Amino acid sequence: MEASTIAAVRQRDRIDSDIAKAFAAIVGDHHVLTSFDERLAYARDRLPFAVFEERAGEIAGDVPRLIVRPGNADEVARVVVHAHSAGIPIIPYGNGSGVLGGAIPLGGEITVDLRRLDKIVAVNPVDATVTVQAGMNGAVFEQELNAQGFTTGHYPQSIEISTVGGWAACRGGGQASSRYGKIEDIVVGLKAVLPDGTPLEVRPVARRAVGPSVRDLMVGSEGAFGIITEVTLRIWKKPEVERGVVLAFPTLQASWDCARAIMQAEIRPQIVRLYDRAESDDRTKDIALFRTKPILAVLAFCGSEPMVSVEQEMALKIAASFGGEVAPDEPYHHWKQNRYIAYSQMWHDKGYFNDTIEVTANWSKIPALYEAIAKAVRAVHPEVHFGAHWSHVYPEGACQYMTVRLPPMPEAQAFPLHAKLWDTVQGLTLDHGGSIAHHHGAGLFRGRWMARELGAGLDVLQKIKDALDPDNLLNPGKLGLRTRPGARDIYAKGARGG
Repeated sequence: MEASTIAAVRQRDRIDSDIAKAFAAIVGDHHVLTSFDERLAYARDRLPFAVFEERAGEIAGDVPRLIVRPGNADEVARVVVHAHSAGIPIIPYGNGSGVLGGAIPLGGEITVDLRRLDKIVAVNPVDATVTVQAGMNGAVFEQELNAQGFTTGHYPQSIEISTVGGWAACRGGGQASSRYGKIEDIVVGLKAVLPDGTPLEVRPVARRAVGPSVRDLMVGSEGAFGIITEVTLRIWKKPEVERGVVLAFPTLQASWDCARAIMQAEIRPQIVRLYDRAESDDRTKDIALFRTKPILAVLAFCGSEPMVSVEQEMALKIAASFGGEVAPDEPYHHWKQNRYIAYSQMWHDKGYFNDTIEVTANWSKIPALYEAIAKAVRAVHPEVHFGAHWSHVYPEGACQYMTVRLPPMPEAQAFPLHAKLWDTVQGLTLDHGGSIAHHHGAGLFRGRWMARELGAGLDVLQKIKDALDPDNLLNPGKLGLRTRPGARDIYAKGARGG
């Protein structure tokens, strides 16, 4: 196998000038990037394994053949048509904020950077919708809506480094999903380009019943079935009131039972965050109440009065019935101030192997699921860190978001342990009736568990993929779907230690 160090890949690198010229004729010379260093920046997203590889001077996947930056939907379609006719695989790219390797090239792809499609097309206050181009930065998008008195209610931790189209493509979830829903609940229409360049439009009409949802074929497809160029989203009036409450619970079970009861009472907090003992201790060490009631919960309510006060009063009454006690609100303000900061890079810079894995399960399954995963993860290595919180809660269940972290050690030792952590968490989640992903998507790294997750559903998706993209040119090898001959197997590389 050829060496995958950055230096070795640089030495082997060659550009096909004829291909570059063909795409430049569509998007302009300045919007085709050919230099190795420019393309290297697109060689990974934020998949932690790829970050570990880069830290060691390696490349997890491959460097794109070219970077092509179309400026509008017509140029996207023309790029796809040319790539289709020339047999060139394509990876759609938003801002590279995904953490499952969905934007990583596996060999021979060009990357289509959509960030020039960066404008709000229209705000419709009567229908309470906004239409926006797919490449618009999430934070800029939300700020522009706020300036007009609206919000989408979609606030992922990655909002400052992600795009609106990326939210839809990865079926993402924001921190206020318990109130506003995940992105699949917010998208009402979209435009996309199919693998042969055919334009697709799903008109944003309320609650149509015209067969299976074509919209949902694109939402969550991660670019494997089409390239999203525009989305129409629901919007709400920007809340007049936002109020946070911190609670201390005697046990983790009590906090779960409280959250379930609140959601099943048809109360819709903006924020619900429950922390296990490890994550609670880190946030409450200076608050005396948590010495006797050690489990931290953060709730927030928003909207207009008297609704906010009524919901808060009802929720606190339920919390009290489970032993929840109102605590000083410093943890709420700390969370709000740091809600869009990812701490992984800090650990990576120190040589640790830090990762996050989010799964989802129903309330009846969560206690046994959590205990099994916590025990098994802590058995992988004596110095492994494991902590969990539940930050997207619904009447039927919740997302369990876990941080796993190995101490500094040689990559050859760490990579198989990292692979074992993933295998442990994903396998036990399926054993306990949960789902292997809540909002990060499937990308590349979850491919090996997709058959068990979806069963015959994966065969259905593969048949759709084969029909739409018989040459397997659009983001091949992602979502557990068929890869191309000679493609790199990133997970296997990690499992064997590099």
